[in-house]
Amino acid sequence: MTTWPDTGATVAARQQFAATLTAGRSNEWSDAFSSIPRHVFVPRFYRQNQEGAWEPVAWAEPGYLKAVYNDEALTTQLDENGIPTSSSSQPSVMLAMLEALDARDGHNAFELGTGTGYNAALLSHRLGDNQVTSVDVDPHLVAAAARHLQAVGFHPTVHAGDGAEGYPGNAPYDRIIATVGLHMIPPRLLDQAAIGAVIIAPLGYGLVRATVTGPGHATGWFLPTPAYFMARRTGPAPPQLDAARKQAPTDTSVPPADLLGRLKFPASVALPGFTSCSWHDNDGELEAAGLWTADGSTAIAHTSGAVRQIGPRRLWDTIEDLAKIFGEEPARDDFLLTITPTRQTVTYADIDGPSWALPTTP
Repeated sequence: MTTWPDTGATVAARQQFAATLTAGRSNEWSDAFSSIPRHVFVPRFYRQNQEGAWEPVAWAEPGYLKAVYNDEALTTQLDENGIPTSSSSQPSVMLAMLEALDARDGHNAFELGTGTGYNAALLSHRLGDNQVTSVDVDPHLVAAAARHLQAVGFHPTVHAGDGAEGYPGNAPYDRIIATVGLHMIPPRLLDQAAIGAVIIAPLGYGLVRATVTGPGHATGWFLPTPAYFMARRTGPAPPQLDAARKQAPTDTSVPPADLLGRLKFPASVALPGFTSCSWHDNDGELEAAGLWTADGSTAIAHTSGAVRQIGPRRLWDTIEDLAKIFGEEPARDDFLLTITPTRQTVTYADIDGPSWALPTTP
């Protein structure tokens, strides 16, 4: 028995959704998307109104069914401050990740980030639920996901805990997929991966596909697909915006729009986990951009060319270095991830190209 009714309208919407999503291709994933009712996993979502406030949209309310069976990410959880903490990912990005995962019969799969349980359902449809393990840090999400999965007839292993630690009891894994933003590939997942395992994970504003080549070793290129996932909940330091505004300005030739546009992906590689914001005038024109990292380093760049920075790292200096390397927005699939037991490095273009070391801990 499903949590929410699966009517003729939902079946039709789902089948049209799957056909559009897969461009009419017929394969195991088109079958999965047409078979698994997304509305069971997203009985309610939140949408911002014109004032920016979040409003719930639930079953039978105007716009609900259209949104659920549309190619859009849906915010599904807010914290006590009204900040989104979980979402149902954009289906086209989910499809790109699942196709890149190349899951095959007999593969044992691990998912970091259960969320609503929808992706675990798609994996269970393809591999069988006894071959799927999913872990999420939020026990309330895990409990709800388990109910959603049971409602559509699946019983994979779902566990509340730190997904970066994996789930050793069901290892080794042939396929590993993360649906939360990471700063590096967690070493414990590498420890639990079979040789030859494929890992698909969001790193910064991109998706990497790495193949495990030996214990603690993996390598692979980023996918061309742009993507951004909510980060793991690690409690970073807040931005020091007020303190930064009090710093003496320096000059920059890099416009703040570059951080928000052509340099956004390379910045997410060079400054893993950075967060950005922007300020606009009454006409909607960009006035300034800010960025900060988990250590509290903060920079504010104004369209006038003035930059103010504070913290252990001078973040805008890194943006200026990137601007010298990239005259235009680089292709994501020109970036290579190399993993050893002691180091994870992203390199641009070729083995001797510019490179950036990722953090040593998740």
